[in-house]
Amino acid sequence: MVFHRGQMVRVLRRSTDESWEEYMDVLVGSRGIITDPDTQVNDPDSLIEVSLEDKGTFRLPQDCLEVLEPAS
Repeated sequence: MVFHRGQMVRVLRRSTDESWEEYMDVLVGSRGIITDPDTQVNDPDSLIEVSLEDKGTFRLPQDCLEVLEPAS
């Protein structure tokens, strides 16, 4: 999937990526906005910066994210 700055996303599930840490489990279900998408030809191993509502900004693996609406 191609992610774009400004897209609304939800952390759908725990990631299988090795960069996922236990503390991130509390982020599952959170919604946020893509602030820095992958710029490496949509490499699925690249992390995406997401600003989550009431949680802060995190770099998350792509396999845990679900797009909620198209980018404007």
